[in-house]
Amino acid sequence: MAMTQKQFKELLDSKLSHTFGLSPEDADVEHIYKALALVVRDMLQQHRIDFTKGVDAKNGKRIYYLSMEYLMGRSLRNNLFNLGLEKVVSAVLPKYNTTLESVYNQEPDAGLGNGGLGRLAACFLDGMASQGYCGFGYSLRYEFGIFSQKMVEGWQTELPDFWLPGGSVWLVPHREDALDIHFGGRIEERFDGDFHRVEHTDYTTVRAVPYDMMCAGVDGKGVSTLRLWAAEAAGFDIDSFNRNAAGMAAAVEQNAMAEMLTKVLYPNDNHPEGKSLRLSQQYFLVSSSIQDIIKRHLRHYRTMDNFTEVVAIHINDTHPALAIPELMRVLIDECGWGWDEAWDTVTKVMAYTNHTVMPEALECWSEELFKGRLPRIYQIVCEINRRFCEQINQLTGYNQRMVDSMSIFRDGYIKMANLCIAACHSVNGVSELHSDIIKDSLFSDFYAVMPHKFKNVTNGIAHRRWLNQSNPRLAALITDLIGNGYIKDASKLSDLLKYQDDKSVLEQLAAIKRANKEEFAAYIKRANGIVVNPDSIFDVQVKRLHEYKRQHLNAMHILSQYLWLRENPNAPFTPKTYIFGAKAASGYFLAKRIIQFISYMADVINNDPLVADKLKVVFLENYRVTVAEMLMPASEISEQISLASTEASGTGNMKFMLNGALTLGTEDGANVEIHRAVGDENIIIFGMSSDEVKWLRSRAGEYNPRVFYDLNPTLHRVIDTMRTGFNGMSFGDIADHLLTTDSYMAMGDFESYVRAQAASSERYADTTGWNRSSLINIANAGIFAADRAVDDYARDIWHASKNF
Repeated sequence: MAMTQKQFKELLDSKLSHTFGLSPEDADVEHIYKALALVVRDMLQQHRIDFTKGVDAKNGKRIYYLSMEYLMGRSLRNNLFNLGLEKVVSAVLPKYNTTLESVYNQEPDAGLGNGGLGRLAACFLDGMASQGYCGFGYSLRYEFGIFSQKMVEGWQTELPDFWLPGGSVWLVPHREDALDIHFGGRIEERFDGDFHRVEHTDYTTVRAVPYDMMCAGVDGKGVSTLRLWAAEAAGFDIDSFNRNAAGMAAAVEQNAMAEMLTKVLYPNDNHPEGKSLRLSQQYFLVSSSIQDIIKRHLRHYRTMDNFTEVVAIHINDTHPALAIPELMRVLIDECGWGWDEAWDTVTKVMAYTNHTVMPEALECWSEELFKGRLPRIYQIVCEINRRFCEQINQLTGYNQRMVDSMSIFRDGYIKMANLCIAACHSVNGVSELHSDIIKDSLFSDFYAVMPHKFKNVTNGIAHRRWLNQSNPRLAALITDLIGNGYIKDASKLSDLLKYQDDKSVLEQLAAIKRANKEEFAAYIKRANGIVVNPDSIFDVQVKRLHEYKRQHLNAMHILSQYLWLRENPNAPFTPKTYIFGAKAASGYFLAKRIIQFISYMADVINNDPLVADKLKVVFLENYRVTVAEMLMPASEISEQISLASTEASGTGNMKFMLNGALTLGTEDGANVEIHRAVGDENIIIFGMSSDEVKWLRSRAGEYNPRVFYDLNPTLHRVIDTMRTGFNGMSFGDIADHLLTTDSYMAMGDFESYVRAQAASSERYADTTGWNRSSLINIANAGIFAADRAVDDYARDIWHASKNF
């Protein structure tokens, strides 16, 4: 949007005066940040109103995207860039004795997510707004986001993530839209003439209060809204409070228990109370969201007759799966619809994205917990299952094995993925390989009976954020070479291919990478106190710490290199800096031990003068979106080394690719599509294929990790060294796990991984060839833009049209 410096300064001065009672001279950088955020927020609200009016005027479809996670990161830079105001604001701020970068650093990360799932949802808000779809996100306003990670002697400790003091400035409260959500109680049924009446009694009520956060699309024409629900007590029991000390405590406890629902993202669930809290969080999200969706619809149309024509509801993984029975409840109990009419509506508007290929990761709830906490929803799920099993019996000729496999209830548990597939008109995976796996094995019985439901939409990233905002040097070079059309249409990045043999362009590309590495090396020194060599290869693995992502395989190879260098200190060696960033779930002990293993090993390596100029290991504490925005532009090797057939897609692999890093990985998730896009010469592939993994797993006892230990002297020594440990800390438990279980076949892929690492060092020595491969990766990254992914969803699943 066009605005002069004078106009913007007037807006900023007005906000400082009217909101904070400050003159420009008296405002500090925190006041400037908050005032600037409020100016931008006001603009976004008006843009959103204008955009929504246009959609409603032509009865356009609204997309409601339900997700327990939205890993938004910081909002100011993204919104200023998409509104086209970054240059104007940058020129204005020196008048306040500050800089735009200083103001950016006042904003905390909105860490309302744990990893790729939440970051994908955030990217889709940007993509929907940019592509002209009327998108609404729904999630929870967690008081504390994903925990702040503090390393204490190599051990991860979790501290509260206080994001609201600086982040709440982006939130617009709408207390007028608050809703009551009911838990527990009893269900009483009766017939009133021909009508079946259901009454929910003796329940506990929690108040859901909405807060809206806006996300601008490119040029600001479209704006997405993320509605976040905060839990509050429905009231305060003043009689009990005033009665006696016990009543006082009970009244306060009742309020605290209600607010606990949105206190923390993903509370530890390795105990009954944690499981109950998680289930309650999920229902709180979907009940408030479904009620709100219907209220919005009725406010505009005054009828539900056209609901299926103008509404699409998307379930991002199974956490919001309760939206299915909740919509049934509202339609039947509150709108008076019959079952068949309600079910027809639910199956037309609901779609489901699966995000896992591992059966053990599919969400299940115990019937006992579910029935006690959500009695009416339990009844509805029971009836859904009864009718669905009857349908499957008819479709399969009473094949009991298939009915058992597809049933929503099994062995006292409710299978949420089965509920989603039974009810949703579309079920999609997030990479081609992942979608094949869910059809061929994970949900093969469903696919055999209802193949029309299954689709693929490969993930995508907000390329403007991860290129133009995170890597302005590279973006400037690309704009000079091919113009700025790629900002709106990432497929135009392919125009860079004509420069793949241009020596001058490749040298400029190398210089940009070197400058970015120097900047990140300075960050490492500030944050970790470690001096790294910018001329070394920056080899990076950043993602959630999970055994299937195999950070321990990376660490085992580093240990093997260190042991070899200790014995061959004068041998030729390409210097490498290995960079890790990862958080482990608070109750995941093995993952925490792997972090500790990396940290202890790093401390030994980084303080050994024999390898000082050749090998460094950095574990980035409290890895988050803002750190990723600094790291991606400096990275040269993208470690995507999950066991083939375990990673659904990945999105970090796409961000690295966009910034010119070469993928070193297995044929897993979206790596397969990256490989196809860039060709064999511009990626480094290793390890077993998904078919080989499947074959081994289908034959119990065929995979014996100890064989690799016995036959590979390098691996043998690595495992023995892990037992001995570092600085008095043994990691024999990890070694024993690898020798006896090794669920994700790190031992089996070790030798292949070592060869791939050697190949990466050899390729890096060919500077021109490496830079050419880097450019080819950037040029082919356009297909992994969130704009493309959103268009795929709109065309194939939501059946929505663009609104501009």
